[in-house]
Amino acid sequence: MLLRRRVSRSGPAPIPLPLSALLLSALLACDPAARGADAPAANDRVEARFGGGTPALFAATTQRTATQELESSRQTAIVTASRRVSPSVVTVNVIRSEVVRPRDFFDLFFGPVQRRQVAGLGSGIILREDGLILTNEHVIRGAQQVVVTLSDGRDFEAEILGVDEATDLALLRIPARGLPAAPLGDSDDLMIGEWVIAIGNPFGFLLSNSEPTVTAGVVSGLGRNIIPDGQDQRRYYLDMIQTDAAINPGNSGGPLVNALGEVVGVNSAILSRSGGSEGLGFAVPINRARRVAEDILAHGHVRRAWIGLEVEPAGANRFGRSRALRVASVAPASPAARAGIRPGMMLESVGRKQLRTPLDWQAALLDARVGQALELAVLDGGQRRVLRLVPEDIPSLVAERVRALDGFELVTLTPQIRSERGLISERGALVVSLSASARGLGLREGDLILEINGSNVDNAEEAAALLRRAARRGFVRLVLERQGQRLELRITT
Repeated sequence: MLLRRRVSRSGPAPIPLPLSALLLSALLACDPAARGADAPAANDRVEARFGGGTPALFAATTQRTATQELESSRQTAIVTASRRVSPSVVTVNVIRSEVVRPRDFFDLFFGPVQRRQVAGLGSGIILREDGLILTNEHVIRGAQQVVVTLSDGRDFEAEILGVDEATDLALLRIPARGLPAAPLGDSDDLMIGEWVIAIGNPFGFLLSNSEPTVTAGVVSGLGRNIIPDGQDQRRYYLDMIQTDAAINPGNSGGPLVNALGEVVGVNSAILSRSGGSEGLGFAVPINRARRVAEDILAHGHVRRAWIGLEVEPAGANRFGRSRALRVASVAPASPAARAGIRPGMMLESVGRKQLRTPLDWQAALLDARVGQALELAVLDGGQRRVLRLVPEDIPSLVAERVRALDGFELVTLTPQIRSERGLISERGALVVSLSASARGLGLREGDLILEINGSNVDNAEEAAALLRRAARRGFVRLVLERQGQRLELRITT
């Protein structure tokens, strides 16, 4: 009875006990190895030959469970985040024209100017499903043609909507709809040490397809200010995200992504002795990039905020590094002056951002928005005060412009513009716009015209009248202030 019940439980086969006993005896008799083996081994072989049995079932179940656990462990946050953002990453292909360097002395002075077509590339981020693409300004600088390649291999001619050299950002548009827009995160919420992913297209089509490349690392630092080297003196990278995720040529303009699959930065620069990644990559915070894109869409350019004060380092240590900022000057009738800021005050912070160097102050100005109030913490005679001010548009951008000759635009120098531009002279006409032909005469935007053919210039209208009179005579002698230097420029018309 006990044996009959056990067999019944172990399987559905309805074999009576005597028959099953006969079968077992027959198997043992036909198998010499089984006769010499102990009972457990024989039982194991019987269960294996019938293909049933509890041990085999448990083994298969255990194997399936282990496989499922392994598959689950492979689906890391990095895999999920990469899968979420990669379709929103594009390749930005650029054709630009460059002047060929003269081969010898004869070509330098007597040969024609030769140009050649040069191809370049970078990466970009789809901001909206209707074709808005964010990339770096240096990727498309000087471009004659820009073609965007999507992750599925489709190519589209791109229109440059606007650029901002100060933040190294540019906004493009392609004629496409239904594109996968990248989810944007909050770069102010980043933590040092958290995982991040750099996605882009290093070396472009040398890797044979249009799918982006993914590298992983951590946030190595926040609020990094990078001083330009000798090759690019015009650009400071301010308040950047530092990462050790590999960023290589072609990655510029691609996204830096957090573990949630949100874009937190725009990969822009590396510090390297070899030209390749050495674990020192830098990205523009996405909160700044979002503001730049919004301004370009709304105004065609970035509305740069003006506060009206100049700063200088204070309390430098023996290595020459300052750890504090002092107000050097305040422009009259400026937001700073109206808030009660005076020269000599020490600056501590803007909002939640601590101020220790002049670059910290410049980074704060980059993120300030026209019309949005700022709280500035200062030390005034040892007493800490929090002052509230509202930034305005840069004075030279909103000043009345006067057209002079063909391709000149001038504005009258005011105390506000003088402070904005850091000019020495107290009067004159500032050149704010020039045509290509005017640049060919030797003038530059930002030049301050002080004299025209010996006559002093007090305002833009006077300068325009003197220039028209001089043009009829066929000769113009200008005295200018340029980058703190006084110089003379002679032009024959």
